[in-house]
Amino acid sequence: MSVSPEGLEHGGRLNQAVRQWGIPRSDWLDLSTGISPYGYPVPAIPESVWQRLPEGDDGLDAVARDWLGLPAGAGCLPVAGSQAALQTLPALRLPCRVGVVAPAYAEHARAWQRGGHEVVLLTVDEVEKALTGLDVLVCVNPNNPTGTLLPAATLRRWHQQLATCGGWLVVDEAFLDASMGESLATDAHLTGLVVLRSLGKFFGLAGLRAGLMVAEPALCHALQQALGPWAMSHPARYVMAQAVQDQAWQQQQRQRLREDRQRLDGLLNDAGLSPRGDSHLFAWCPGDQSQVHFEALAKQGVLVRYFAEPQALRFGLAGSEAQWDRLRSALSALA
Repeated sequence: MSVSPEGLEHGGRLNQAVRQWGIPRSDWLDLSTGISPYGYPVPAIPESVWQRLPEGDDGLDAVARDWLGLPAGAGCLPVAGSQAALQTLPALRLPCRVGVVAPAYAEHARAWQRGGHEVVLLTVDEVEKALTGLDVLVCVNPNNPTGTLLPAATLRRWHQQLATCGGWLVVDEAFLDASMGESLATDAHLTGLVVLRSLGKFFGLAGLRAGLMVAEPALCHALQQALGPWAMSHPARYVMAQAVQDQAWQQQQRQRLREDRQRLDGLLNDAGLSPRGDSHLFAWCPGDQSQVHFEALAKQGVLVRYFAEPQALRFGLAGSEAQWDRLRSALSALA
């Protein structure tokens, strides 16, 4: 199945919602992004961090490696969000055939197609048969938007088959910290495996634009050359180093996100929406009444993500008791 990259939508487009529904921005409850409502408490940033260009030997490499448990032979490249890596990676290969496990974060398909590659969308069940005809396979794990979590053993098998022919497996783990999944970062020293990580979702720091690409050192170096110097700002590097070392905060975050996802599932089940997915940050609710429900919620100032193919809604987490009460009230009006 081919893919058209035009007209892609993203969550969090509050200004558009304001224009469309005529509700003031301050009156919206935005559950459309899948970003944690509990942001990492960013410490005061020293004045020198603002005044000086970032330097690669600032210690971030060591703490990032420790956070991910990287082997000595893996490369680790800080980037301005995993978006910077995924949209630049296609330039590092000659035109080839790229599979994207779908539905998925649409920027992956768009980046490869704009890079001159042939892109095919595949369901999970279609991947095994298609692998022999692919040069690159892109998989978001857990999936965005469905939240489906694939076993690490399955991904490793796919990588081995692709690598034998010089292919790549690109695994986007932007939502992995808020799940029970196993990271492939520990295998990132292997040729043909690329793992993308982000501080935007679990840490609630989407505006920081901070992420990592881990892969074999030569590929990380090639991406660094393509991105140019100072690919991530000095303040972003400083905050990332603090956040990934704060194990106590991360443990607390995992616990409250698990509890909130259970709470969200309860509300959605009560509304007859049958939540699915393995991410603790959002719930995926397929159904042929999704557009009707999306519009009914929007009229009440509750913004969620609507997907047309397949028809579904994605709900993020509320961040306060008042927001949970508002969501409960809005959902009760769907019946």
